[in-house]
Amino acid sequence: MRPFLIALWLLIMPQVVQATTDVYPFESASEQERFRELISELRCPKCQNQNIADSDAPIAKDMRDEVYRMMQDGATDQQVTDALVSRFGEFVLYKPDFNQRTALLWATPLLAVLGGLLVVVGLVIRARQQGGAEPPLSEEERRRAEQLLRDRDGGV
Repeated sequence: MRPFLIALWLLIMPQVVQATTDVYPFESASEQERFRELISELRCPKCQNQNIADSDAPIAKDMRDEVYRMMQDGATDQQVTDALVSRFGEFVLYKPDFNQRTALLWATPLLAVLGGLLVVVGLVIRARQQGGAEPPLSEEERRRAEQLLRDRDGGV
């Protein structure tokens, strides 16, 4: 039983050590809040849609360390984000700036809504033009339908 517990402890221990949270000392609560805001606005390049504040990936820890180091060196928020964007690309920004490269990204929701409205308007116009009424049956179609109904009802 004892070897089993030792093996279990050896398996669990790395996860416990990794689960420890980073502790960054700040001089004021406003600096700590600024740090939290910055790391919550930056996306982890490895994770799927997770900010670096919540990510356990090693790259996210490196990014948090870099944000902290730059803040301690007196960098502004813009300088911090610019440095991380230059290193990792605009993917790390949850709200990328509007420019020539990101215009389609910002315009896609608007284009999708406008496209949907055009489809709905087109369907409504076509339905109104058709009048919604089916063309009347020809005399032969009417006789054939009556014959089918009589055959179904057993010739009544």
